[in-house]
Amino acid sequence: MKKSVLLSVAAIFFVTVAGFAQVSGKLVSTKTQVKFFSTTPAENIEANNTATVSTINTETGDVVFSVPMQSFEFEKSLMQKHFNQDKFLDTKTHPKAKLTGKITNISEINFAKDGTYNAVVEGELTIKGKTQKIREKGTLTVKGNAIEVNSVFDVTLAEYGVAFEDGKPSTNIAKTVEITIKAEYEPQGA
Repeated sequence: MKKSVLLSVAAIFFVTVAGFAQVSGKLVSTKTQVKFFSTTPAENIEANNTATVSTINTETGDVVFSVPMQSFEFEKSLMQKHFNQDKFLDTKTHPKAKLTGKITNISEINFAKDGTYNAVVEGELTIKGKTQKIREKGTLTVKGNAIEVNSVFDVTLAEYGVAFEDGKPSTNIAKTVEITIKAEYEPQGA
């Protein structure tokens, strides 16, 4: 369950890296999937969130991801219950994770030309009320009017106030979780 929390945090971070567009201006993604994955010898924990919203400004490189934490879905309902509890992610008090940042290599991305581009996002990731600076990589694929962003990165749970030193969570949840983000962007209002 703690792994799920870590994966959620990582997923939020990854989503921030995820959006670019062929069209100039502000792009919106309501088709964003954030997945977190934790693996330990005891068990693997995976959760998916398809309720995340993201925007990217193709002119300035500004990126924002808003991840509703209670929207992560688990294979086992008990994992989901633990994930949302106050000693894990405390999603009643901290209902959203947020990433705000900037694509630092925006000049290397041609939103008007089909292709796959490497992108670097620097900014801040906030999970459970704790904010950390981030720098993550991803790919942006331009194909016609469709822009797809993909990223995989790791999040260390303790940096966001999620740490388990003893008990079952300390062996069932990884200290670092993998976040996978896939987002599809369109011009705002499309």
